[in-house]
Amino acid sequence: MNNGIFLPEKDLWESLKDTTLPIVMYGMGNGADKILAVLADKGITVSDFFASDGFVRGHSFHGKRVLSFEEIQKKYANFVILLVFGSSQRGVIEHICALAAEHPLFAPDVPVCGGELFDEKFFRKNRALFEEARALLCDEHSRRVFDDVISYKLSGDISYLFDADTPKEEAFSHLLRGSYTAYADLGAYTGDTIKEMLTRFPGIRKVIAFEPSAKPFQKLAAYCGTLADTMCRLYPFCAWDKKTDRLFSDGGGRNSAIEPDSSSPDKKTASGAKLHSVPCDSLDHAAELHGERLLIKYDVEGSEREAFLGSLETIGQNHTELIVSAYHRSRDLFELPLLIHEKMPNHRLFLRKHPYIPAWDINLYVCAPE
Repeated sequence: MNNGIFLPEKDLWESLKDTTLPIVMYGMGNGADKILAVLADKGITVSDFFASDGFVRGHSFHGKRVLSFEEIQKKYANFVILLVFGSSQRGVIEHICALAAEHPLFAPDVPVCGGELFDEKFFRKNRALFEEARALLCDEHSRRVFDDVISYKLSGDISYLFDADTPKEEAFSHLLRGSYTAYADLGAYTGDTIKEMLTRFPGIRKVIAFEPSAKPFQKLAAYCGTLADTMCRLYPFCAWDKKTDRLFSDGGGRNSAIEPDSSSPDKKTASGAKLHSVPCDSLDHAAELHGERLLIKYDVEGSEREAFLGSLETIGQNHTELIVSAYHRSRDLFELPLLIHEKMPNHRLFLRKHPYIPAWDINLYVCAPE
């Protein structure tokens, strides 16, 4: 496959294994834990950790005192930086770019919600599926985003992310049809995306929202209670393909997710997050929408496939377009386009990445036929 994808001689992990420079990690937390687990599995050692000045408090992380960048510079003449946190803030991204101009800097790609690592082996094993999914994309920019995201995932080079970026406004103005009368938000969080959609598409009069995390759901309910002209139906459920219960890692935020093995007796994830059972249901079972001009957003932390399959009746009973997150699992980049095209063969598929480091905020826009 050579459709504008940069295929390095070695992927990032092999390059890190071969480097003679000390490796320092910029950031802490859950992302760092995931990346450290991959590094340990591959026999790669991290020499030190550093944080932005406002986060250096004399504390330790994985047995090492967290340093300032100034301390890193004094300790090492040359080094490789691994960025292990995410941000969409312009000031933070500009600071990261300034560091990358001075030192080798990479942002390792690890699955947000578990599963297979996106490395060279994974890419080559699924090469034919990537090619098939790429061929379904309906414009040259989508194919360029597809290529750049894969190049980034293999190399860790953040410059590919900037090449792929477009603002959300482009998708809302030029891809989606608009004139919606109903909106289903699967993974509604605190209601921030409902507010965004009501602002962009003021004709929406019905809202269906799923949000399983308790604290965000309270804020969601409070916000929707202020919407006098909009009928809101809220469900404290995970979006799924049927009515069931699943184990859920609830961090109270955007990284909460259904556990792949919900039969596990363990009450914590590998990273230590607490697990508890939550109700799941399908949009088809809850929605009762017919004849609407409907927009559905799927941002369900790795459960997009199941949530989509659980909404096929609703999609068919309305004039429907979709926004589908395509970055939570390594397989999403090919699996979701292939599945959606199979079930909605007349709809057009566009891929867009909005400004974020690492390769998050990647959406499939599933648009009605022209």
